[in-house]
Amino acid sequence: MHWNSKQDGQLCIAIDMDEVLVDTLGKMLYDYNRHFGTNVVADDMHGTELADIVPDEHRPWVLQMLHQPGAFAALPPMPGSLDVMRQLCDQHRVYIASAALEFPDSFRDKIDWIAHYVPQIPVERIIFCGEKFVLDVDYLLDDTPAHFQGMRGTGLLFDAPHNRTHTAHTRVHGWHNVLPAIAHHQAIKRA
Repeated sequence: MHWNSKQDGQLCIAIDMDEVLVDTLGKMLYDYNRHFGTNVVADDMHGTELADIVPDEHRPWVLQMLHQPGAFAALPPMPGSLDVMRQLCDQHRVYIASAALEFPDSFRDKIDWIAHYVPQIPVERIIFCGEKFVLDVDYLLDDTPAHFQGMRGTGLLFDAPHNRTHTAHTRVHGWHNVLPAIAHHQAIKRA
């Protein structure tokens, strides 16, 4: 089948990378703790970003972490993500939608990461955009609630420490909940 062929019954699903498909925060915490000899964990960040909870003298270093060449090259996949991605790609039209424009050095790293971990996603389905509401998809799985504003489809908020205080969207607590959340919303739409 051609990469651009959509079959009846297929959904269009866009998946964010950082903190959804890729464990960016886990790597940041590891690097930060190693560099400063600290023991910060994800639970310390309830509703905030890492840069918001570190001492002021550490903040510039944290803010530059992801701007370093290669920062996105060796990030681990989120637990369970690759199995669910295979299932989604077998059944639906799946896109990767990353707001990577803030980190222009990340483009090659992200494209290479996708080719390595989810090779079933053709390069034509990798979208780098800042305003994700322009995507004409049925579902957007993202950790940033602002990306759902104005979109046609359904936003599924992937649980992350920085978004824990947000309550306006359906929260997905890990990859094991992605398929059930989509099935639930599809059942509501059919009813």
